Amino acid sequence: MSQDAEIAELEERYDTDYEIGEDNIHPFGLDLHNPVFLWSAILIAVFVIGSMLFPDVSKTSLTSARDWVINTFDWLFLSAGNFFVLFCLALIVLPFGRIRLGGQDAEPEFSRMSWFAMLFAAGMGIGLMFWSVAEPVGYFTEWAGSPLNVAGGTDAARTAAMGAVMYHWALHPWAIYGVVALALAFFAYNKGLPLAIRSVFYPLFGDRVWGTLGNVIDTLAVVATIFGLATSLGFGAQQAAGGMQFLFGIADSLMVEILIITGVTAVALVSVVRGIDGGVKLLSNLNIMLAGLLLLFVIVTGSVTGFFASLGTTAAGYAEYLLPLSNPIGREDDTFYHSWTIFYWAWWISWSPFVGMFIARVSRGRTVREFLTAVLIVPMVVTAIWMSAFGGNGLDQAVNGVGSLANGITDSSLSLFHMLENLPLAGVTSFLAITLVLVFFITSSDSGSLVIDTITAGGKTEAPVPQRVFWCVAEGMIAAALLVVGGAEALSALQAAAVTTGLPFTLVLLLMCVALLKGLNHELQLLRFEEKSAKAAARA
Repeated sequence: MSQDAEIAELEERYDTDYEIGEDNIHPFGLDLHNPVFLWSAILIAVFVIGSMLFPDVSKTSLTSARDWVINTFDWLFLSAGNFFVLFCLALIVLPFGRIRLGGQDAEPEFSRMSWFAMLFAAGMGIGLMFWSVAEPVGYFTEWAGSPLNVAGGTDAARTAAMGAVMYHWALHPWAIYGVVALALAFFAYNKGLPLAIRSVFYPLFGDRVWGTLGNVIDTLAVVATIFGLATSLGFGAQQAAGGMQFLFGIADSLMVEILIITGVTAVALVSVVRGIDGGVKLLSNLNIMLAGLLLLFVIVTGSVTGFFASLGTTAAGYAEYLLPLSNPIGREDDTFYHSWTIFYWAWWISWSPFVGMFIARVSRGRTVREFLTAVLIVPMVVTAIWMSAFGGNGLDQAVNGVGSLANGITDSSLSLFHMLENLPLAGVTSFLAITLVLVFFITSSDSGSLVIDTITAGGKTEAPVPQRVFWCVAEGMIAAALLVVGGAEALSALQAAAVTTGLPFTLVLLLMCVALLKGLNHELQLLRFEEKSAKAAARA
């Protein structure tokens, strides 16, 4: 076979007549991939209206479904999470690592600092703000269940608490995000397919991904994303309102929570209209600067030596408990295992279409090795530092009987403020913490709107502005409506629905790994063939 025929055969494997925008409709200036938008809207409307009209029934039924999924398929969630970590680490060291997203001549669109900032802001910045004190102190005092049934209040409990926190927030969740993000970026930038979840499965199902199968996959991604964003925005408003009551004495009321949602949505709207460069990137960079200032302040004023001691405990705990906590067989710590680890895994997986697609959008020009190293290793290091500073100070206060944390966790949404009130300038730092919480929610809202916008436009990354505005406003309206009609019960029902979608998406992600491996192998063959041809031409 000639060289031209060989390379043509390789490239033909990904030939497709699918055009982004085909069969789209264009009412009111929108650009919609009709089946995905229609079915997503119907499912979202049914869940939201049902949760508003029957909040107690919805919560009971959806919570039961969530609990059944978590308790029945705990082994699947944990085993899949372990596989995703090993899969990503393998890709870093294998020859696939030198493949560049967008082709070997592609250049990154964003600086490394802006890129890291956007990864974190979309991924889990808000979670680190909320749980950095509550989770380790909760494990230490057995308020939230004890990892592997380690007795609370002991030195071993402190090590176990920090190890468990790292287990939940470091390699495993980012490997889940990394698989989705890498697959989306690779098939969009290297194979020229639409930036949509369905595109990843082209090596497995061929042109069938442009039909009903692909519509189902993309619709599930939209529903999971909007559910996750709306519930997070609603609960975030309640958390921010609680912080304002703690700091300023402003009564935590429904009106305050609605005003917070309105304000967050308004700022997110401006960011969405401005796009990634003019909106999301600026807010993400602002987030990182403010978070860095708060982190430095907590380290210096809390105790520099105490921070390094806590960092050592965190690293030791992660190394000691990584494998035991990854074991799904014969677990006896049922409360911790199901209520925390498996819940987290289902939540990360349900959020992976949103976070993965956003990471893919900002990662063109990176090599597979650079991409996965940044997505896995950098967050692990930053998380260790962050948790050691905030969680370490919280544990010190709990152990030494200082402040409210001496009594354990009484309100998880206020635990960060309880820790900060025992450091200097508590008013300033608490205000900064509230600001960070709100800005993190804004970046989640605007990046989520961009992602949903892309999916419902059939994979376009530059859909009309009115469509972005629609999704951004929809998130805020859903969260506000649920709070007004059903309160926390309705939000819990929607959150349970989002977590339940983690089960089908676990299977989707496992198939995604197979498809990605096939695609990367194809790309590596092309790359080696081109290098071989270039060397032959140079010799001639």
